[in-house]
Amino acid sequence: MATSLHTAAPATATAPAPRSRAVVVVSVVALVLIGLNLRAGITGASALLHDLQETLGYGAFTASVIPSIPTLCFAVAGAATAWLTSRLGLEKAIMGALVLLAAGLLLRGIPATGMLLAGTVVGMSGLAVCNVAMPSFIREHFAHRTALMTSVYTVTMTTGATVSAVIAVPMAQALGSPSLALGAIGILATVTCLGFLPVALHAHRHRTHQRGAGISPWPLLRTRTGKLTTAIFAVQSLLAYALLSWFPYLLTNRGMSATDSGVMFGLMQLVSVPAGMILIALGSRPGMLRLAFYLASGIMSVGVSALLVLPVDLAAVPAVLLGFGLGIFPLVMMVISRSGNSTAETTALSTLAQSTGYLLATAGPFGMGLLHSATGGWTLPLSLLLVLALVQMVVAHLLTSNSEPGTRVRRTAFVARLRRGSTTSTTSTTSTTSTTEG
Repeated sequence: MATSLHTAAPATATAPAPRSRAVVVVSVVALVLIGLNLRAGITGASALLHDLQETLGYGAFTASVIPSIPTLCFAVAGAATAWLTSRLGLEKAIMGALVLLAAGLLLRGIPATGMLLAGTVVGMSGLAVCNVAMPSFIREHFAHRTALMTSVYTVTMTTGATVSAVIAVPMAQALGSPSLALGAIGILATVTCLGFLPVALHAHRHRTHQRGAGISPWPLLRTRTGKLTTAIFAVQSLLAYALLSWFPYLLTNRGMSATDSGVMFGLMQLVSVPAGMILIALGSRPGMLRLAFYLASGIMSVGVSALLVLPVDLAAVPAVLLGFGLGIFPLVMMVISRSGNSTAETTALSTLAQSTGYLLATAGPFGMGLLHSATGGWTLPLSLLLVLALVQMVVAHLLTSNSEPGTRVRRTAFVARLRRGSTTSTTSTTSTTSTTEG
């Protein structure tokens, strides 16, 4: 299916300056630091959700809203990322986003419900821009190592999430306040701002950025690739954030101590690290992307079933299975990072998939909390998650169906170019889009 990719104004393409080894090393360090932050503030809050509610005294509705704020911010703020990067440049946009992230996380350290909500909104808005921009950052700075650097990025992201989930409750006990423990996560984000500053300064000095360059992501929603990439991102995000938001609370609600539920939560996150590496290594091989998606979706289905039927004493079993299922995220990010013929095109698909996908995914944590409050149990919420895990497998099958012999998937060809005439006029072009290669 073809569609037009519109731009606000013609842009002058400027090749990046030759990159020294020092610049590459700094870029890798910056990538690792960003990855460590991108889920730490979410899993730390999830592990402390029960204690925060008891300490601050907010009700069931607020308790359902708080886990929903990240995905809602990812949708709203993430939608502006393509516009923001076209105005400021990729690195400057990420730098500004990291400042927002650090400020929001630190604000959550103030023990008040209003500060918890406001800090979450500010921090997650910054996080949203980083989420959308990172596939483009990987493409821009590591064009010939997208699979490797996507693995590094997602592994560090999961590592940060795991550590935050495990230490959140003990830190709250040591500090005597879950709010202070939550705010302490902002220290890492502050360090990341300092670590990314050299990358932003190097980009400012060596790359001329012209305002107005960029590709609108929304016409891609009329393409098969745009729809399916958005769908797979939405379903996996809904599953992931429903689990990330409520898994420790669910175990605590079933009688497990807050410390032990945090450990189980950390185990789930920990397993997703090697799982992501395995799945991305498998999916990077010719003809194996579909199998990798099947494996992740199938094990996720088994994990949700185990959480539904097994007693809380055997929580380690669903924790391991669900952790493996969460490893699908690197596959989706690799698909996005390899899309398009330019950084702007990758940003366009990333913006579409993440902003729309996260908006739909907001129903996961919010709906799961409301269903639990309405029914007094977890059977109905978990049953719906099981259905979604099966839907994920169907969407993955469709995403990889338009392929070369076997199951190899062709790379997206957004054939859209900004053609400048000899004067100031710009011709519009069309884009023919096929399924994204993994």
